[in-house]
Amino acid sequence: MSMNKKMLRGTLTLGLLGVLGLSSCTKDLDRFPTNGDTAPRVYDSPEKTLQAFAKVYGAFALTGNGDGGDIAGIDEGTSDFLRGLFNLQELPSESAICAWGDGGVPDLHAISWSASNPIIRGFYYRSIYQIKLASEFLKNTADKSSDATIKAYRAEARFLRAYQYWVLMDLFGNPPFIDESTPTGKVYPRQISRSELFSYVESELKAIESDLMEPKANEYGRADKAAAWALLSRLYLNAEVYTGTERYADAAAYAERVISSNKYSLHTKYENLFLADNNLNNPEVLLSINYDGTSSQNWGGMTFLVNSSTSADAKAATGKNMGVGGGWAGNRATKALLDLFGSNTATDTRCLMKATTPVITDVTKFDQGVYVYKFRNVTSAGANGSNSDHCDTDFPLFRLSELYLNYAEAAIRGKADGTKGLQYLNLVRARAYGNATGNYAALPSLDELLNERGREFYWEAQRRTDLIRFGKFTSATYLWPWKGGVAAGKGFDAYRTLYPIPSDDLQANPEKLRQNPGY
Repeated sequence: MSMNKKMLRGTLTLGLLGVLGLSSCTKDLDRFPTNGDTAPRVYDSPEKTLQAFAKVYGAFALTGNGDGGDIAGIDEGTSDFLRGLFNLQELPSESAICAWGDGGVPDLHAISWSASNPIIRGFYYRSIYQIKLASEFLKNTADKSSDATIKAYRAEARFLRAYQYWVLMDLFGNPPFIDESTPTGKVYPRQISRSELFSYVESELKAIESDLMEPKANEYGRADKAAAWALLSRLYLNAEVYTGTERYADAAAYAERVISSNKYSLHTKYENLFLADNNLNNPEVLLSINYDGTSSQNWGGMTFLVNSSTSADAKAATGKNMGVGGGWAGNRATKALLDLFGSNTATDTRCLMKATTPVITDVTKFDQGVYVYKFRNVTSAGANGSNSDHCDTDFPLFRLSELYLNYAEAAIRGKADGTKGLQYLNLVRARAYGNATGNYAALPSLDELLNERGREFYWEAQRRTDLIRFGKFTSATYLWPWKGGVAAGKGFDAYRTLYPIPSDDLQANPEKLRQNPGY
């Protein structure tokens, strides 16, 4: 999520949050001014306020401003938002498995992580950093909220903060809580419960609705009312996991708000949603994290996702130009993801993968498993992206098809109109097959709906959340290769549905933070 590609080139140079300290992190993570700018100087003109606002967005796509990264004491690549989100959502599932044997990566697919895992730690602090970033913007613009432009900026900053809190609630359950009233520097915030945080995110999204721009009226890559409705739909879809009380009817209602706005439509070609020019004429994406391979470079984000999924051998096997150099030979899928497509691997256009040796006997061998070429640094016309190392492809955080499938799931669960749910589900299927041959005659089972979500959203950082909602994540009967660290797969303890609070944050704030059960 960064303003737009032009904005990335022009405004993400200030380094505002070089001047901010993290919440309850250890002392080596405190940040001090490196460029002489303090809050009054940063916000003393409309131009500088715009730069600060751009940083709130830009921190989703960038890891720093050339000074070693936003978060001291953590490898800059490990602290990237999308890289962490992909690792924590996809590697503990059938959708992805990584050949790399270090850096905490093997523990994610084996589901044997500890509270000191560097990937978990890096993502946790990235999210807290971005919450602090948005909160500082809100604190320092409070006296300017009568200005219509600043009012709109503030609503978007609140959305981005709410989104980050949803991420922390989903992955960690009970994180520390900070907002614009939290002082900058070394402080000891309270821990918020998952159910309380659910209510906070819900109330924030509803409070800002009138101040956000209408659907599709904002710049590409910036939040609007539709993004808030989409996040509310996702929040309610998982409400039973978060609070113990289901809200499927509400999930359908907010999905319908997006759909009935009539501002979005399914892209005619699924594959083009994930290419280097997916920012152009894209009718389906509500909100994205934007990347520019020339002007906004880091070793996370889409650069990580594309490079890690290929190699010279993979390119030869798939016959696909990935738009990058040699590739990092890391991420591929297990055979279980390919099996979701059944006999339709050649007819379902979403099956952007190929297996030469589908069975994995050695996790460290990248040529074993299923090559995935869903995301590529190549345009829809077949041209390479602007840079062979860093990618131009944007990452979709919310797509219209998610709202269609959210509504369909609520209908299958008996909480929304069944006729409409079937219609929406079949729109997604018809796009996948190019015609109505794949359409359902009636609403399918919940298990089949989960499979449909797996086919539609693999590698889009949703799979772990879906598996948990459907009761499959820890199951000893729903297995995939190397689940739990064994070749045949195995079930594991329910406490693994949450990640642990990093041990160093617990040590820094022992009076207010408590570890999630089981760790």
